[in-house]
Amino acid sequence: MLADEGAMVVDCWKICIAQISPKLGNIEHNVDKHLHYVSEAKSRQASLVVFPELGLTGYQVQDMTLDVARTLDHPQIQVLVESSRDIDVVFSCVEETKHHLFHVTVVYATKGKIAGIHRKVYLPTYGMFDERRYFAPGTSFRTISSHTVGDVGLMVCEDAWHGTSPYLLALQGANLLIIPSSSPARDVTDANYFGSQKFWRELLQVYAETYGAFVVFANRVGVEDGISFFGGSGVVSPEGDWVLSAPTVTEGLYDAMIDTRASRRARFSTPILRDERPLLVARELERIIKTREESER
Repeated sequence: MLADEGAMVVDCWKICIAQISPKLGNIEHNVDKHLHYVSEAKSRQASLVVFPELGLTGYQVQDMTLDVARTLDHPQIQVLVESSRDIDVVFSCVEETKHHLFHVTVVYATKGKIAGIHRKVYLPTYGMFDERRYFAPGTSFRTISSHTVGDVGLMVCEDAWHGTSPYLLALQGANLLIIPSSSPARDVTDANYFGSQKFWRELLQVYAETYGAFVVFANRVGVEDGISFFGGSGVVSPEGDWVLSAPTVTEGLYDAMIDTRASRRARFSTPILRDERPLLVARELERIIKTREESER
């Protein structure tokens, strides 16, 4: 249940992942679908519901970018923000800034307001991906303070494939890492998982155990322009256990109970964050950058 302002934050709370198949370019339909799942998550007494990357627009927006982009004060964005009065809501859209830059953005809404946003930093532009052609990259990784679930770190899909992303968030105290994604099904490596899905599962387990944090992976399902998205959303505990594993392909709302004391125990028993040396890292990065610049002259 959500805690009141000033009340003691409970140790155990429920999270829901809405593993949806949005309609490409149909924001009105997708907003309605979001509101439906927000309502369902409330009925399950969840504290937080998370939607996939670009759940409001579909993934392959490409030349539709100008048509589907929304400023954060747009009514279709604000209706979802308003829905967060009784439950925290994490959703993703194509954001247009006042300077007419277009970002893949994740919004963290709580108590009817936007608590923070994250703009996708790493835009894949290789193979089947062409994001850098349409979007501007984000420039930072900042934690968001939630009155319910603690300090939250947001990443979007490809962000999580760069090890520095969770590192920066964990150093800022994030005890919950949330990763909305639109990851396609690629390769078949064994009878249980697609190759891309297997990689995600192994990667997120490492992050959870390394940083003593819960990791929430919200991946979409459905097909767009011949591209299939595998779903397989879930929650990983600080011990590296998948406490929730949603099925592949199937749309639906999936929930899990989370005990925040697990992060406390994990960070005590394996104090990797305690022993990190960010100043050393900063010095070494400065040296590496300088060496590279000199070698390119």
